[in-house]
Amino acid sequence: MAKPKPEYDRISELKAFDETKAGVKGLFDSGIKNVPRMFHYRPDKLDKNSSVSNGIHVSIPVIDLAGVKEDPGTLRNIIDKVRNASKSWGFFQVENHGIPLSVLQDMKDGVVQFFEQYLEAKKKFFTRDYSTKNVAYNSNFDLYSSPAANWRDTLFCLMAPKPPVPHELPEVSRDIMMEYSKQVMQLGCLLFELLSEALGLQPDHLKDMGCTQGLGMLSHYFPACPQPELTLGTTKHSDNDFLTVLLQDHIGGLQVLHQNQWVDVPPTPGALVVNIYS
Repeated sequence: MAKPKPEYDRISELKAFDETKAGVKGLFDSGIKNVPRMFHYRPDKLDKNSSVSNGIHVSIPVIDLAGVKEDPGTLRNIIDKVRNASKSWGFFQVENHGIPLSVLQDMKDGVVQFFEQYLEAKKKFFTRDYSTKNVAYNSNFDLYSSPAANWRDTLFCLMAPKPPVPHELPEVSRDIMMEYSKQVMQLGCLLFELLSEALGLQPDHLKDMGCTQGLGMLSHYFPACPQPELTLGTTKHSDNDFLTVLLQDHIGGLQVLHQNQWVDVPPTPGALVVNIYS
């Protein structure tokens, strides 16, 4: 008689994976051909959805911020667009936002450099303790509680209100993380001013409530997957902060939910995606 297959022990698989501290990048580097079961999603969770509704292509609003500080008429027009996009979508893209293209590219390069450096250098930042650590590298913050793991690794850095001292940041991407954070904080202040006015409030209203004080930076890395039909890089979720500013790379894959329809958000060079918590 054939031996019965041993019962699947998910917890043991999760622990063995976590203890390597190598993340999904480690699996990719090992040359695996089959995605481990801990990453498998139910087929109904992997349904592909089109951004075409009733034959009409839909896309999230794009708002050009050029001249926002220079012309009152332009400012009013931008405020109207922010109000409409926030009410109808909760998402929009911004162009001419003031962050140089070189900074955006250097930030994307810095993320790749962190995750593709030697494992021993990354291990120094490995932790699941978010309560006392400003900088945390791991794979799946909810590894032990989610029904299936995402095919990605993440570096989290709390950049404000109490930023880490420079030596706490990864040397390979330290300078660009600090510069990008500074630039995003400035953009965030502008976005909160626009949102305040879109709500019929004074420009500093949300700032005075403390909305501009904090900044958490999440850098995701998605290694190539040998069986992409079995897993996801990021599952359906809602961000739990007030405002998210998202920098995409050239790969794409981002979707947002609008009127029960998943809508593709293809990468636009130089643009940033803004997500308002709702």
